[in-house]
Amino acid sequence: MHTISDVFRAIPLSSRLRVAIALFATVVSVGVCGYMGLAGMSFVDALYQTVTTLTTVGFRELTDFGTEEKLFTIVLLLSGVGVVLYAFAVIMEESLEGDVRSRFYLRRHELEIGRMEGHYVLCGFGRVGQEVARELQERGNAFVIIEENPAQVERARGFGYHVVDGDAAQERVLVQASLTRARCLLAASDSDAGNTYITLTARSLNPGLFIIARAAYPQNEEKLRLAGADRVVSPYSLGGRRMVLLALQPLAADFMDTLAQGRHGDLVLAEFEVTLDNGLVGQTCRQMIAGAPTATLLGVRRKDGSIAVGPRDTELLAEGDIVIVLADEGELAQLQKQTR
Repeated sequence: MHTISDVFRAIPLSSRLRVAIALFATVVSVGVCGYMGLAGMSFVDALYQTVTTLTTVGFRELTDFGTEEKLFTIVLLLSGVGVVLYAFAVIMEESLEGDVRSRFYLRRHELEIGRMEGHYVLCGFGRVGQEVARELQERGNAFVIIEENPAQVERARGFGYHVVDGDAAQERVLVQASLTRARCLLAASDSDAGNTYITLTARSLNPGLFIIARAAYPQNEEKLRLAGADRVVSPYSLGGRRMVLLALQPLAADFMDTLAQGRHGDLVLAEFEVTLDNGLVGQTCRQMIAGAPTATLLGVRRKDGSIAVGPRDTELLAEGDIVIVLADEGELAQLQKQTR
């Protein structure tokens, strides 16, 4: 629960605006205290007299003023009116500049999103979406977040992420996120029905898109696959498997976490697709990494979806296979050059 003071502290104020507000509060305080002390007014009457004086409204005095009260009013007018005008000018300037900065920020991000290609589209910035965004950011991958909750939109923008404000199940919103040029879509909203609609709409817009969808309930996993999801992830199922693995084989769980981080000191985890263009078709696993002494070929995912973990050196690579390699950055760059 946020208090009103917390809300105001969250508003960014420039130094000039802080000074203007402080001066205004000081002048009002001096006026109230002066009228209470010199004219014997109550707090409300003194505040009323101070405000009417500073705003130059020109109402009559609440009591008969003597010489001291009149001199005090003159000083308050000469000093206070200038402070009020200055504070008003600064507030207006800050408001206009803030609106311009906000519009410029949004427009700049729209242009950047419009130029993106081969990026990731993340639908939903809840607890799961925030973790996905953090991982993508740490790995240096370009991505766009689609979110319709205003609070989450502002939260995502606060991290400096590219954000499209809207419903990810709408074609217009997905097009704004440059989905037709994206590499992958991650449907990570809290609703299985929402993720299903997102998957259906995304698949119709980009038939070749790789789609990963989140399923809260196991019975909805098949529905998401029928909707067009290439992979379906259930956080609860994964969490259960993870707990069992930690209980039975904690070292294996730590090893898997290390691999999942993508970077291990000077070593980097990378994937290569076997195509006719890159010349890997027909090569053996040993031939592929022959020029990279530190490289380790961890596995091969066949075109039919089966996975060979730790394949033999003599195993042949076929078109459509995906090879997972752990290698030094320099050698990885050499492998990428060879496979282009």
